[in-house]
Amino acid sequence: MILAEGADTVPGWRLLIPLPEEIVWSAIFLLIFAGVFMKFVLPRMNAVLDERSEKIEGGIRHAEQVQEQADQLRNDQEQELTAARQEAAAIREKARADGQKIVDEARARAEAENERLLSAGRQQLSAERVAASTELRGEVGTLASDLASKIVGESLTDDERSRRVIDRFLDDLESSQTTTR
Repeated sequence: MILAEGADTVPGWRLLIPLPEEIVWSAIFLLIFAGVFMKFVLPRMNAVLDERSEKIEGGIRHAEQVQEQADQLRNDQEQELTAARQEAAAIREKARADGQKIVDEARARAEAENERLLSAGRQQLSAERVAASTELRGEVGTLASDLASKIVGESLTDDERSRRVIDRFLDDLESSQTTTR
């Protein structure tokens, strides 16, 4: 290339700078493209972005509501669990008291039955002692009367006299036994 007078000494710079007509047409095209973009594409993009942000915000609100419900349910469950524990403790305490009451009643019944049996045994023993004493007196009296008849050599038929003698003998025998004890 031959350089003309007054021309730039560096021909490569001109290649990088566009011609003024190209700048004008590029600007017009850019304005038309920007107008179409803003009229048709941008509202749809904004609508999609708004819808998406609305879904996200709705999801966040829903998550917060679910979290609040979960917290409320947890609190309710803890309160019910506390109430159940208190009720179980009250039931255990009542059962313990009822058990102690049953044991005390059974012990009182057993002691009453024991006293009744002891009393009945004492009465029976006393009755048997009286019966044995009466029977023993009768047998000792008969033996003493027979022995006295043999010693005297005569029959002691007077029952009243022999009974007095026998009673006196047995009373003396009992009094001598009680003094030796």
